[in-house]
Amino acid sequence: MKAVLETQRLRLREMNHDDLEFISEMLADPEVMRFYPRPRTREESQAWVERQLRRYTDDGHGLWLVVDCMSGNPVGQVGLAMQEVEATWQPEIGYLIHKPYWRRGYATEAALGVRDHAFNFLGKGRVISLIRPENIPSQGVARKLGMVPEREVRFKGLRHIVFAVSRPTATGPI
Repeated sequence: MKAVLETQRLRLREMNHDDLEFISEMLADPEVMRFYPRPRTREESQAWVERQLRRYTDDGHGLWLVVDCMSGNPVGQVGLAMQEVEATWQPEIGYLIHKPYWRRGYATEAALGVRDHAFNFLGKGRVISLIRPENIPSQGVARKLGMVPEREVRFKGLRHIVFAVSRPTATGPI
């Protein structure tokens, strides 16, 4: 359980197999997964966790488990995953918070931490978020990260808007 970063209220850490119960419950929730093609089965959730473990090894980052510092409970997953968009690999900030924890600002807080980590620790010059056109809440989070919509693409067979922000030219966090 390697810790990656902390925000005011949240700790982001690498997932492990012990997180499968929470991840499976979250990914099976139809409301949480409403902008995905469908909710995931337990077996698909296990493959999801395995994919993150591979990303940690291959890329040095992936989607991380978000834990509330006060309660110690997991609340979702937020992180940086390499995605192939129109034949170019780009670092994407992804965020998914479980429904019992919605509307507390966790997605924005964790994603801001990931953005700053990507720029200041991982040395990324630009990050994106791929967001379905009908996913207005995620578009709001992206805008709070300083991202702007660039274009629409087909990603995994579905329409997505590419939101992006570049590392500022001045030193320090944005």
